[in-house]
Amino acid sequence: MSNLRAGLIGLGMMGRHHARNLNALEGVELVAVADAFGDPHGVAGSLPVLPDVDALIEQGIDYCVVAVPTHLHFEVGQKLAEAGVHALVEKPLAKSYAEAVELANLFEQKGLVGAVGHIERFNASLRELRRRLERGELGEIYQISTSRQGPFPSRIADVGVVKDLASHDIDLTAWVAGSAYSRVSAQTLHKSGRDHEDMVASTGLLENDVSVNHLVNWLTPAKERRTTVVGERGMFVADTLTSDLTFYANASVDTEWDEMSHFRGVAEGNVTRFAFGKPEPLRVEHELLRDAISSGDQSEIVTMRQGAAVLRVCEAMLESSANGTTVDLSQAK
Repeated sequence: MSNLRAGLIGLGMMGRHHARNLNALEGVELVAVADAFGDPHGVAGSLPVLPDVDALIEQGIDYCVVAVPTHLHFEVGQKLAEAGVHALVEKPLAKSYAEAVELANLFEQKGLVGAVGHIERFNASLRELRRRLERGELGEIYQISTSRQGPFPSRIADVGVVKDLASHDIDLTAWVAGSAYSRVSAQTLHKSGRDHEDMVASTGLLENDVSVNHLVNWLTPAKERRTTVVGERGMFVADTLTSDLTFYANASVDTEWDEMSHFRGVAEGNVTRFAFGKPEPLRVEHELLRDAISSGDQSEIVTMRQGAAVLRVCEAMLESSANGTTVDLSQAK
């Protein structure tokens, strides 16, 4: 079978990593790249740098990776769908939930694979965590907490920290728990003088009654990427910077203090850090996208429908912060 012909639009900070993986991916040939501002990282190689998505489509590509600024996602995605080209669009899928839903509808109506670049789903620590939760190793899940903090990335100009960073945590939380969000509340802050928020603290509840909370900002001088899942048998902590997964077991300890014996709780037990393979998340994402396009099975990728659901929660967080309310997401969608 011949290789899939891939295109890439957007050769900036994220685009260069997509180019590297596309060039190394078995069964795929990167045949065309486009960026109206040229090739600042020199990733095009012998390929001409085309000016726009229309020129890219003319090259007869099978699928396209979209790594342009968020406000261009809808226009580029719409043209790809109309041309019958499968796509991976970097997160967030669009600048609004309404646009995201329209894109998801377009790709589904055309029978195309439409994926969203929520790369954390392909991090080895979270994939291992999800496998262990599905096997019931934690028992009942009580709470999922995430912390995604660090300095401001100069590449971001057209969305705030909620849609750029918190979107990762929303997607991975729903995916790990196997449940959508039921309600959410949030507080945002603007501290860096930009138009968009740079800090958010959010709490919520999933439809399966798991409590969630997220701390996300661009104002911390050290990077932190941590997901903590607490349940009846202990706690898992996934660090996606190092791809480590650690389990903290509950222990049953008898007390000799009669006054305390009637209190029920947990005590510190054994701590285990698991060993497993740690492939590059972006490489895994590309491999699974290739396989989805070849087979039509989209169960292992982040679909546009799921990407739209993430934006719905993002906008609920922003609405909650603006109005001082808890937003009910269980109403008709």
